[in-house]
Amino acid sequence: MSRRWAAHAALLPLALTVAVAYLGSMLWTVGVSFTSSRTFPNANFVGWAQYERLFDNERWQLAWHNLALYALLFVVASLLIGTLLAVALDRQVRAAGLLRTVFLYPYALSFVATGLVWQWMMNPEAGLQQAVRGWGFEGFVFDWIVDPERVLYTIVIATTWQAAGLVMALVLAGLRGVDAEIWQAARLEGIPAWRTYAQVVLPTLGPSYATATVMLSAAAAKLFDAVVAMTQGGPGGASDVPATFVMDHLFGRANIALASAGSVVMLVSVLAIAAPVLHARRLLQRRSGVAA
Repeated sequence: MSRRWAAHAALLPLALTVAVAYLGSMLWTVGVSFTSSRTFPNANFVGWAQYERLFDNERWQLAWHNLALYALLFVVASLLIGTLLAVALDRQVRAAGLLRTVFLYPYALSFVATGLVWQWMMNPEAGLQQAVRGWGFEGFVFDWIVDPERVLYTIVIATTWQAAGLVMALVLAGLRGVDAEIWQAARLEGIPAWRTYAQVVLPTLGPSYATATVMLSAAAAKLFDAVVAMTQGGPGGASDVPATFVMDHLFGRANIALASAGSVVMLVSVLAIAAPVLHARRLLQRRSGVAA
């Protein structure tokens, strides 16, 4: 009994932190979103007025359009590249340990560092474009970061470079758990390795892909650091996302209530994506347990 109470006492600080810092701040944000708060919070209840203003705001609509496009490209590209890297390392290539570290290292960097490096690389006056022109290719043009139609793709490239290593680690861990008898049977049947991966091995990694999808989707939904470091939301708001909208209204425009409404919408969106995926993951785990 004493050990049980000691365990509960040890967990108490963490429980208080979750209750106060996370749940408390979440409820406070929801409450403020229903007020007319500006620079400082107040108790003037205005109902759904802030949410109506939010969804009528053209900048907010553009931010969500950008986020939807970014999330789709980012998640798909990260899953695809991460899977290819995992399959390559699973084939026991030379220096696999070194390559695994190299591919995973970018994930250890902050999005600010990643954004600054890629912002410099894509700068038309000092980055890749200028370097290639210095090699004699005067007509080479790579100015996506200042092109409103393509600037979002530069953020996809930078963040995919950073996140693909995480997907690789998750998928590789799943591949290392595949029964060796599957590969032996495939060799006896003369099935090519790529077909074994595509039709037999990878479809069994549902939990790994579910975890990766949830993590990537959450990272996409809260995209902020890379945008600020690379483009500041420009040019002309072409790379604006909900997080930059919220932070701008919270600190730049002193509109706490509208920023809180945007935060609540972002939270609901993340939960709407994560809940079904996590539920599907549990179902897959249960089916795997029953089959075993």
